[in-house]
Amino acid sequence: MRNFFYIIIFGLVITLAYWAYQENVKTQMAIKKSEEFQTEIGKARAKLSVLKAEWAYLNRPERLIHLTNLGFDELKLAPIRATNFGEFNRLSNGTGNIKWSSALNPEISQSEVRFIPMIEPSGRIPLRPLGKVLAARERGENTDVIEQENTRQRNHEIDSREHLKAKGRLVVLAAVFLCLYGVLVVRMGHLAASNPHEAQIQSIGSSIVAQRANIVDRRGRILATNLDTHSLYAETAHLTDPRRAADGLAKIFPDLKADKLYKEFTGKRKFLWIKKRISPEAYQAVHDLGDPGLRFGPREMRLYPNGKLAAHVLGGASFGREGVHSAEVIGVAGVEKTFDERLRSPASSANPLELSIDLSVQAAVESVLESGMLLLNAKGAAAILMDVNNGEIISLASLPDFDPNHRPKLPSSGDPGNSPLFNRAIQGVYELGSTFKIFAIAQALELNLVSPETMINVSGPLRWGKFKIRDFHNYGSELSVKKVISKSSNIGTARIAQEIGSSKQQNFLKSLGFFDIVPLEMVEASGGKPLLPKKWSELSTMTISYGHGLSATPLHLATAYAAIGNGGYKVTPTLQIQENQKYGERVISEKVAKQALTMLRSVVTEGTATMAEVPGYPVAGKTGTADKPSPTGRYYEDKVITNFAALFPANNPKYVLVVTMDEPEDNTGEEVRRTAGWTAVPVAAEIITRIAPLLGLRPQNNKDDLFRVLPAKMN
Repeated sequence: MRNFFYIIIFGLVITLAYWAYQENVKTQMAIKKSEEFQTEIGKARAKLSVLKAEWAYLNRPERLIHLTNLGFDELKLAPIRATNFGEFNRLSNGTGNIKWSSALNPEISQSEVRFIPMIEPSGRIPLRPLGKVLAARERGENTDVIEQENTRQRNHEIDSREHLKAKGRLVVLAAVFLCLYGVLVVRMGHLAASNPHEAQIQSIGSSIVAQRANIVDRRGRILATNLDTHSLYAETAHLTDPRRAADGLAKIFPDLKADKLYKEFTGKRKFLWIKKRISPEAYQAVHDLGDPGLRFGPREMRLYPNGKLAAHVLGGASFGREGVHSAEVIGVAGVEKTFDERLRSPASSANPLELSIDLSVQAAVESVLESGMLLLNAKGAAAILMDVNNGEIISLASLPDFDPNHRPKLPSSGDPGNSPLFNRAIQGVYELGSTFKIFAIAQALELNLVSPETMINVSGPLRWGKFKIRDFHNYGSELSVKKVISKSSNIGTARIAQEIGSSKQQNFLKSLGFFDIVPLEMVEASGGKPLLPKKWSELSTMTISYGHGLSATPLHLATAYAAIGNGGYKVTPTLQIQENQKYGERVISEKVAKQALTMLRSVVTEGTATMAEVPGYPVAGKTGTADKPSPTGRYYEDKVITNFAALFPANNPKYVLVVTMDEPEDNTGEEVRRTAGWTAVPVAAEIITRIAPLLGLRPQNNKDDLFRVLPAKMN
């Protein structure tokens, strides 16, 4: 409104200036015409002087003709002809009037007129009152006095007209300026009566790009929002004390150097960015410095009120197109980038982006995972919690993490996997170890090659050329298929994979999603492409059956285990809330899914994951330990990746939890223990203990019969 008022005032001033200019031009033209008119008067007087000199000779016709040649006709006298010479002759003798006939002048009626110049059509006083002059001459009076009086009257008439015009213009101009002055007085009075406030920082026409929509969790709690803040820049030409300004800024912002600032302030640069984003406290501190050369611009800052919580899911935002008076906030990673267009749309600014993440569950998962990572001296860790029926991801964590409010830069060198920006849950491509064994067993059951009680030869080592397959422990000569899973026998699984064959194994693993990138709503998911063997040999078939030779992400593992938990259907992981169950194609029969779930339960009750037993919440799952590959192409002997894939509640699974630990070591015993049963399993158990009540799960008897028919919803 104030800007509009100033525009109106400016327009009025320009209009008045133009009007005054036009009036001045008119006045100058009038003066010029007046001067030309005075010149004409002088010429007329000269001709009248000639008339006076020749007046005595009016009785001579040749003189009358001579007068005409001198310009007598310009005085608008009637034409001089031989027929009316007698009348002119009597005029010289003092006879008064002349009666004109139409023959003498057809344009004049038969009326008596004094022999004087014709009156101008405009009604102005004539240049010379010839009639009065002739009459005065007859009386013997001085004719110069009459001419002077006539000139005075004529000049007075001209001056009066111009004076009236000028006076009118001045009155109008004074009235307009009086109105403007009144408006200014009213405005000043309004400002004086209003409460004081800080001057607006935005200039005319500047605006911040439409506010970015909020991001909330499944219960509507804020994960990402906006905060109006300021940028700080310097216009060096307006700095009153560059030294004091540089010292003051260095105190407010410890990362700035006073000497460097002073050098830039006193250099050739007229404009200098100091901070693209400052806190309200810093804004006030800079404001208190009082230097007019330090200026602020409006900014919309993306704020993550929970700090590091769900950092890898959210990703972060930064500034895109920006200027002094506006800046565009754009997503740079995570869902902020995936849904960037939707979050930036003015039509969606009032509608927050709702994620499937549960903030309370996410906090519990991250807390336990971080404690486990520190306790086990792990290099990194990851955890995924997903609904087995619709693919909703309730929690996704990766450590080390970062604060999206202060997102670090991407590393320019070294292993990107060591950066806190690296999302191990969806970008970390690892050999997943023995967690893969259940897929070989499930496929063999599906093909009717074995039953849970079929005995498998596990005597070892199993030789294939120069390659030897061994078990972690010596399990004797035979184990049932169920025991192959619970004891985690590499030899037993490899023998079953031989029966399945390479081609069928590839088709089955492909149906579970291990050949493709998981289509999650995060840009980082594209980096989680599985690594497959260049040549899928029979040896590859055997080693892949127990999780060596094929690398995938923890998210791939969670997706495949969800199919076992929901009765055999493939689901697509998602970070958006799904209204109903969202099953894909069937990849495992309901019967085999139930048998596989029973075997996974036995892993917890009597196998390698006994530490996963959680009172009140029965768990089914499988451990996996894989040696880490070294840059030389071989494997480390003392560095492993451990995983535990869990389904709970085991009698009717609703969730799948995958916990991954990078280079963990349990030093609480006499020897260092690195296997999943001692590292990933206890962390997963603690997570389930913490989150089960938050998920609304009611405690139950852990010895519930698992061999009942699965719910009809899983058919």
